[in-house]
Amino acid sequence: MERLQKVIAQAGVASRRKAEELITSGKVKVNGQVVLELGTKVKPSDEIEVNGIPLEKEEPVYFLFYKPRGVISSVKDDKGRKVVTDFFPELKERIFPVGRLDYDTSGLLLMTNDGEFTNQMTHPRYHIPKTYIAKVKGIPSKTQIIQLQKGIKLEDGMTAPAKVKMLSLDKRKNSSIFELTIYEGKNRQVRRMFEAIGHPVLKLKRERFAFLTLDGLSPGDSRELTPHEVKQLRHLSQNGNQR
Repeated sequence: MERLQKVIAQAGVASRRKAEELITSGKVKVNGQVVLELGTKVKPSDEIEVNGIPLEKEEPVYFLFYKPRGVISSVKDDKGRKVVTDFFPELKERIFPVGRLDYDTSGLLLMTNDGEFTNQMTHPRYHIPKTYIAKVKGIPSKTQIIQLQKGIKLEDGMTAPAKVKMLSLDKRKNSSIFELTIYEGKNRQVRRMFEAIGHPVLKLKRERFAFLTLDGLSPGDSRELTPHEVKQLRHLSQNGNQR
């Protein structure tokens, strides 16, 4: 017996959180009956429908994608802009991004059809490190850098402690470049952290996700994760959850 939202997530329909929203909004049926309870458990033999479509179990797939700037981290966009799934036209599995990168942010983004894996990679309690390179306006002081390291108060709460390192500065152009590692994923977090200290981000790229890098890839390229890499990521999340 498995929780209904976990089964939906593992089938590649949506992330676990989205699956929970589908259940509570009455869009999921089990054996012909609408189910609204999140704790509902189902058997492998149960017939599940989501939005009237029978659930089909897909084999899980995992990709590392180099998202270019000017692309939406979504499976569709009502404004007709390019989305990350447009770069996987031949793939039969219904994949979605693991978390998101802003429209103007480039870099490493994981793609999968495994909702449970997505939850493990994105929930703050799993403490997965994500490293960004940010070019910012101006040159932050040592005090401001310490603020970033200790945590910044944003509208949706304090950020967790971060690793911050200045890579270079350009007094003539009045800009500087930082490497910043965070362990959570608030909306537009890195940009908002620098804005909060008065140094808005001019350019942003995610360089690393845990131990994964963009080595050998150009914007728009992708590669499948190896089974060992997926296993390592799951192991990392389990260790992070014990912190």
